[in-house]
Amino acid sequence: MTNLDFLAVTIEVDETGELRNVSSVAEAAEILRQNWPVDRGKELSKARRACLDAMEGAGSVEEARTAFVAAAKEAGILVWNSAWQF
Repeated sequence: MTNLDFLAVTIEVDETGELRNVSSVAEAAEILRQNWPVDRGKELSKARRACLDAMEGAGSVEEARTAFVAAAKEAGILVWNSAWQF
């Protein structure tokens, strides 16, 4: 089985300010499907597709991660992207 882990992305999961580190395609896909704060969005649709593609072997883990980060930015819940360089 292919490793679908990626560098952690930290998101704010609800109004309480609770933070969650997301570090795999499967975890990202589950959050996008069940716990996302908005129902629609261009980046949300792309992220859902990218995660599904990665899990099916038709896309890469990095594409899924990048799409997840974009969707989190779009939703206003991105807190920390561990790939950021300072």
